[in-house]
Parts: sequence; C-alpha cells; structure tokens
Amino acid sequence: MINLKNFQKFKLTKIDIKDTIKTGDIMEAKDEKKLNIKQIVLILAIIAIILYMHLFYNLYFTKTTSYAKEVSDETEKIKISNAEMIDIDKIIQENVKQDIKEEFYKEEQVLEYITKYQTNTKLPKGTIQVIQEGRQGKQEITKKRIYENGELISEEQLSTKITKASINKIVEIGEGAGSSNYKAKVGDTVYVTSDRLSVMSEASEQAQKVATLTKDDEIKILELQGGWYKIISGTTRGFVKSEATTYINPKQPESKDTTTTTKSKNELTANLNINMSLNKPSGLTEEQFTKILKDPKDVNGIFANNAKYFYYIEKQYNINGVFVAAIGIHESAWGTSKIANNKRNLFGYGAYDSNPYNGAYDFSEYSESIDLIARVLVKYYLNPKGTSIYGGEIAEGTYYNGATLKGVNTRYATDKNWANAVYTHMQYLYNKL
Repeated sequence: MINLKNFQKFKLTKIDIKDTIKTGDIMEAKDEKKLNIKQIVLILAIIAIILYMHLFYNLYFTKTTSYAKEVSDETEKIKISNAEMIDIDKIIQENVKQDIKEEFYKEEQVLEYITKYQTNTKLPKGTIQVIQEGRQGKQEITKKRIYENGELISEEQLSTKITKASINKIVEIGEGAGSSNYKAKVGDTVYVTSDRLSVMSEASEQAQKVATLTKDDEIKILELQGGWYKIISGTTRGFVKSEATTYINPKQPESKDTTTTTKSKNELTANLNINMSLNKPSGLTEEQFTKILKDPKDVNGIFANNAKYFYYIEKQYNINGVFVAAIGIHESAWGTSKIANNKRNLFGYGAYDSNPYNGAYDFSEYSESIDLIARVLVKYYLNPKGTSIYGGEIAEGTYYNGATLKGVNTRYATDKNWANAVYTHMQYLYNKL
C-alpha cells in the first residue's frame, strides 16, 4: 500500500500575505500558490493511477482461490477460469490423433461393354444368339479418398476418362413360333451368328488368333470347354465363343425346335434359403418371370415390362435371375427411385454414397442395366478368380467372398442388412409362383 508519509516533502507552505506585502512581492506569492495547487492535482492523479493498477492486477493476474461454504447449490454453477492451466502438448497430441487427409489418385479400369437386345420373329421363342461380340474398353478413373487417423472413411469418384472405347454386344432373342431348350453336345453342327467370329489357338481371349469366320459359316463341335467350342470348319481348327453360334440352320430355321420344360413351384423353391448358391440359374421360364414380376408395387410397370431380360441373363451368364430382380427391387424401390426413372438404372450401378445420383451410370434401356449388373456380379462377386464364365471369359473374383447373399454383401453394399433385405424380396417373388 502507499505510505502517505512519503509525501511529506510535498507538504504545503503557508503563505502570510501581510509579510509578503511587506516585502513587496505579492505577485511572487500568487505564483507560488498556483504551483502548490498543481502539485496537489499531480499527486492525486498518481495515487489514482497506482490504485487502478493495483485493482487490475488483483482481478486478472492473481489465481482465484475458492473456499468451501455451506451455502445453496447455486455456488456449483460458478465456473472458474483455468486458462492459465492449458496443456499445450496435450492439445497438439489430440490434434494429431484427429488428423484428416485427402488423397487423389487415378486408376485404370475395365470399361464393360453394353448389351443391346433386339427381337427376331424368325427364331423360336427363347432362342438367344449373338450377332455382334462385345469388346471391353478401358477407362481412367479419378477418385478422392478421405482418411481419418489413417483409416479410410470415404471414397468418391470424381471423373472418368475413356482411354479405349468398348464395343457393344448385340443379341437377338427369338420371338417366333415354337420354343427352344437346345443344349450343345460334341459332334453337333452349329452356325456362326456374328458378322465376324475370331478363331483362337486356345480357349482364351488372350490367345493367338488363327482365323476369322463369318456369319452363317458351318462349324462342327469337337469339344465343349466352358464358354468355348473347339471346332473344325473346313481346314480351320481352333476355339470359338459358343455364344456366337446357333444350332439353327439359317437355311432351315424351323428345325430342332423343342419344348421348354416348366418346373413346379416345389421344384423351384426346394433350395430356397439365404445361403443358397446364386451362380446358377433359378430355372424359371420366361412366363414364370413375367408372372412373379407383375405386381401392384411395380407402379411404373418397369419390372413387368422387362421380366424377360431376367430370364435371358440366366441363359447367358449362369446367374439366378430372381436374385438379380430382387436387388433391383431393393435398390430402386420397385423402380420408383430418381436414378431408376431418370437413368434407367435399377441397381444404382456406379453410384457412390457421397454423391449417388451424379455417379450412377446412364442407360438408354432398362435391359442394359439388367444385363450389365448380371455380368458384373458373375465376373467379380459370385465366382473365384480363374473360373470360366460367360462368353469365354475368366472370372476376376476381385470381390468374391462366396456365391451367397452374405458373401456378396461383404463388398457390394455398405449396409450390413443388405443380404437380409434382398432375401426378403426373393422369398416374396418365389412365393408368387
């Protein structure tokens, strides 16, 4: 505290006016009185500043000490600042733990071809023949990944650049009189349906090409090997894709017609369970697919109008068409989703969780999305790597975890209940037989 005794040197001097007059120095006395008043004001100002500084120091720079008092609970609401106790090292460590990083990268992917379907009234109903082979292309995908604490939390596709264009596959489907359930065997004579059909040295697309056959050329089957025939045609020997051939003689299209076998509901549902294998056909006829997919929930008639394509993918790709239909129903809410209506994409193919609509592929027909998703499932999800699959191709098995709903769920959908939801739709459809 301030000791006032220290200010004794500032003690005022009394002025005797009479004595001053006697000395004849009145003006000097007045000046001395003014000086003393200024000194008083200065001293008071200094005292005020010192008191203010002392009060400021006590309020902001001394640690507040609280003492327990037996008073009301209101005291518990009082918060005391702990700003002077901040642990900087701890804050830095916490920020490091919550590190978020973005990674941009490019990868080359296969650009799957699109299958175009067209009808042929000269072919027996149920007949499928390829008149143009599909060719895969290549595309460069730019993606962004976000990591939190070193763990991948999201992935988004930003752009796509086609580096090699794909070639559409064109398939003719029979809509003529009669029906067909033909299965090739060694010794049969078949005919080329594609405009150009490559003959390979081995049963592989990567093998050496030895010759080219043209539409309607006659060939004899020497051996069946997956999606390939070992053939002889004139002096040409090698392997051709079986899908680009037909048993129907182009000069006698009515020959070899057979009746399609229709299985009963009990036969078709005998193996129905959530662990059933999905890399084999359900066995339903085209008419049965139409029956189960005609439903009041299908308010836009999308599934009813495209039921035959679920039948066609079974015949070409060895996949359960009811399973594929159930995925479409689940992902598109019976064809009512925005992606289904605007992009004819029943499966949300290409959509990312972060930006589903813009990422989803556009198709010109629903049949294209049905065909493509079937091939993708067979190639990447339902068969282990190296398995011979459709069109003479080999399965990649990139996301293979078993040919069951739960196996597909592992890498196909982030929703862990996806398998159960799709199976519920499958049960519903099978029970309509």
